[in-house]
Amino acid sequence: MNMTFLQELLNNITQRDALRWKRSEGDAAPTPDELIDACRGLLESDGEASSIALASRALAMYARLDADQRRHFFMRLAEEFAADPERIDATYAAYRESRDNASLKALFEACEPKRQELFRRLNLAPEGTYQLVRMREQLLALRREHPELAAIDADFAHLFGSWFNRGFLMLKRIDWNTPASILEKIIRYEAVHEIQDWNDLRRRLDARDRRCFAFFHPATGDEPLIFVEVALCKGLPDRIQPILAGDPTAPGHVEEPEDADSAAFFGISNCQTGLRGISFGNFLIKQVVQELKQELPQLKHFVTLSPVPGFARWLAERQGDTTLPEATREALAELEAPGWHQDTERAEALKAIVRPLAARYLAEEKNPKGLPLNPVARFHLGNGAELHRINWLGDTSAKGLEQAAGLMVNYLYVLNDIERNHENYTANATVARSGEVKDLVRKARKAQGKGDTAR
Repeated sequence: MNMTFLQELLNNITQRDALRWKRSEGDAAPTPDELIDACRGLLESDGEASSIALASRALAMYARLDADQRRHFFMRLAEEFAADPERIDATYAAYRESRDNASLKALFEACEPKRQELFRRLNLAPEGTYQLVRMREQLLALRREHPELAAIDADFAHLFGSWFNRGFLMLKRIDWNTPASILEKIIRYEAVHEIQDWNDLRRRLDARDRRCFAFFHPATGDEPLIFVEVALCKGLPDRIQPILAGDPTAPGHVEEPEDADSAAFFGISNCQTGLRGISFGNFLIKQVVQELKQELPQLKHFVTLSPVPGFARWLAERQGDTTLPEATREALAELEAPGWHQDTERAEALKAIVRPLAARYLAEEKNPKGLPLNPVARFHLGNGAELHRINWLGDTSAKGLEQAAGLMVNYLYVLNDIERNHENYTANATVARSGEVKDLVRKARKAQGKGDTAR
C-alpha cells in the first residue's frame, strides 16, 4: 500500500515536471543536439527523483524528433556513447597485473558502452520500457542502410534479453470477455491470418473449440508481446480456411472441447517489432501446452498449422535450375497462371511435383548459418518440433497462394521428444522429420538425380 502511494506520488511529480518543461520550451521541436545534452544530464544525475524526471524529459524530447533527426541522434549515440578505448586499455593492464576481482569488475565496467547505462536510466521513466521498445523498432528501420548502428542494436538486445526474460512474463488467456483495449490490439497485431472485423475476432475467441493465449510484461501494461491462436479438433488439421470460418461441417470439427484429441496452433504473432530477436515463442508454446493439458487432459496431439513464407519465391527460382527435369520446370511455371488451384487435374499434377520440393526446401535448404532457410521452420524445429506433414492447398487465400503456392505445414510437438529434437537441432542442425516427409525428400532427390540419402 505504501509502495503504491509512493509510486503514484513519484509519477505525479514526474508528470508535473515534464509538463513544466514542455510549457517552458514552447512549441519549438527539440534538436538532436539538445536531446544529446539531456541524455548527458541524465547520466550525470545522482538522485532517483531527479533521474526519473530527467528520463521522462529525454523520452518526451525523443518522441518529438522526425525521422531524419532520429537518425542523427542514433549516429551521435553510436559515436559518443561508446566505451572508451583508452579506459579499456588501462583497466585491462591493471587486471593483467593484479588478476583480482576488483580489477576484473573495473574491466567489465570499462567495456560496457555508456549507452547501456543511458538506456537503464531512461527505463526509470513511467512507461519507459515500452518507449525504449518503440525506440528500438525505429532503430531497426535504419539498420539496413546504416550498419554502423548495429552496436546500438546489440545494446538494446542485451538489455531486453534481461528485462524480458521468462521470469517476468505473464501468460493470460484472451477471450471475448477480455478488455476491448486488448482485443483491439489482437486485431491489429495478427500477422499470420488477418482478422477482418469484430465478428471474425469473436468467431476465433468465443467458440468452445477455440483458445487464445498471450504473454504480457508488467512494464508494458496491456500491450501483448506475443499471442497464439489454438483450434481444438479431432485429428490433425490440414486446411486453414475451415478453421478461420468456423465451419461445423469440416473434418475434425468438435462441438465440445472434451471431444477433441488435438490442439492446433494456427497463428503465432509477435506484437512488438522492437523486441525482434528476443525469444518468447518457445516459452509460449510450452506453457500453453501445459495449460491445455491441465484443462483438457484427453488431448494427445499438439501440432501447428503453419505458413511457409518464401517458398513460392524459392520455387520460382527453381525454374532456372537445370538439375531438375525440364518437365518439372515447365510445370512450376503453371503456378503463375491465375486460378490454377481451381483446376483439379492441373492441381493434382502439380501436387506430385511441388510437395517433394517443399520437403526438400524445408528439410535440406540452409541459410549461411547452416540452419533451415525457412524462418517458420527454424522457429518450430528450434523449439523441438518435428516436421510432420506438408499439406497441399492448405491455404488457398490470395496470401497463401502468393507466398507458398497454397502449402501449409504441420509441425508436431511430441512431448517426450521435444528435448531430444531441440538438442539435435542445436548441436547439428538436425531436422526431425516424419517418415512421410523422409519419403518426399527421397522423391525430390531422385528427381534431381542425387540419389537416396535422406535421413
